[in-house]
Amino acid sequence: MTKIKFGTDGWRAIIAKDFTVDNVARVAIATAGWVKQNFEKPSVVVGHDCRFAGELFAETTAKVLANAGVKVYLAKDFVSTPMVSLGTKKQGASLGVIITASHNPPSYNGFKLKGSFGGPLLSDDIQIIEDAIPDKNSIDVEKLSIADFVKVGLIEYIDLETMYVDHVEKNFDMDAIRNTKMNFAYEAMYGAGQNVMRRLLPDITFLHCDYNPGFDGQAPEPIHKNLQEFSHLISESGDIDCGLATDGDADRIGLYNSKGEFVDSHHIILLLINYLVKEKKFTGKIVNAFSVTPRVKKMCEHYGLEYQVVKIGFKHIAGIMITEDVLLGGEESGGIAIKGHIPERDGIWMGLTIWEYMVKSGKSLDELIQEVYKIVGAFKFERSDMHLKEEVKNKIVENCKANKYTAFGPYKIDHVETIDGWKYFFENGDWLMIRASGTEPVLRNYAESETTEKAFAILKAAEKELLG
Repeated sequence: MTKIKFGTDGWRAIIAKDFTVDNVARVAIATAGWVKQNFEKPSVVVGHDCRFAGELFAETTAKVLANAGVKVYLAKDFVSTPMVSLGTKKQGASLGVIITASHNPPSYNGFKLKGSFGGPLLSDDIQIIEDAIPDKNSIDVEKLSIADFVKVGLIEYIDLETMYVDHVEKNFDMDAIRNTKMNFAYEAMYGAGQNVMRRLLPDITFLHCDYNPGFDGQAPEPIHKNLQEFSHLISESGDIDCGLATDGDADRIGLYNSKGEFVDSHHIILLLINYLVKEKKFTGKIVNAFSVTPRVKKMCEHYGLEYQVVKIGFKHIAGIMITEDVLLGGEESGGIAIKGHIPERDGIWMGLTIWEYMVKSGKSLDELIQEVYKIVGAFKFERSDMHLKEEVKNKIVENCKANKYTAFGPYKIDHVETIDGWKYFFENGDWLMIRASGTEPVLRNYAESETTEKAFAILKAAEKELLG
């Protein structure tokens, strides 16, 4: 018996090792129990992304739910996480389930839960479901038939992709984006955004928009080291104005300027706030995860917006988005949500917002970033992941807890913030953050300074100190 635990964003495990039909059925049994207990006429939207055996695991989930008398809306073909979240809300369903391991390596798959409001299910409810997972699967999934459940109306196929396309068409000036003289490119990383982007913008440049469940052997995370081919494609073309990349389940964004230079999430968050407040006259609170640049606070002060910092994990942001007037919620890892959509990360939605901003203003991405710098100052951000043995990772965490570090090389610590991990601020305003991953044997280090070289120098000094 494997103990199944939900991390910062769902349960993830290695396919065929712990992520098996039996274990998925166990989670589905607990999910069925929770949804029946909390809803009079329970219904669940179920989908899967492009990962290996996604359809098998989605159908396993659907069978178990239907077997318990829960109505299931089963997605046709692969879909993105935002499509399941949007479908859950629009369908008036009690819950959404997406079979995905998001940006994790190809050997992983996962099980994410989505609330009826169209965003990550809240922590307390996830904990109740996790606690109810039985030690063994008691259902013979093989003997259950999708066709039989379809006949009696307990399983119904749903076209989430078309629902999403219609939602985009209603909310963006797609004609302006399609007819602009600007050229755009999209990198799907073999992920679930590929079909919907071909439908929305068939004439742009596409990369890795093929079905490849192994993601060509690489984790589909939209960070610069994983997007070298896309970067070169843009820089060598000479006529692509902006490149958008999304991860395996298309909820995270990566962005490139016309020179093929990576634009990180901190800059994207600042660009989005500038567009939504200055051009679209939106208002609302800004809620960011702990690892996001404090320069967002500066921009909020500039526009008179309320600002809140929360723990890492989008569910913490979603919880506030469904109860308060939130303009934008964002994470360093590329997960961003904005007003007018759902309380859910959506890489495609954010990319289209940036492209609409460029098209409407007639300005390049670099020109728009310069406008942001006039408000918050120029900066560069870098991140490095230290893949460590569990005991080494834990030792460093213990040292952080014990306030062992007073400096990292020449960088003397001025003060520390500890909302989720350790954010060390230096005397000149630069900062370093250290946080252990909730899902992998990884220690994540983040640094910000005025230049890329200086940010990397902070990371190098930190690594030396941490391993010393």
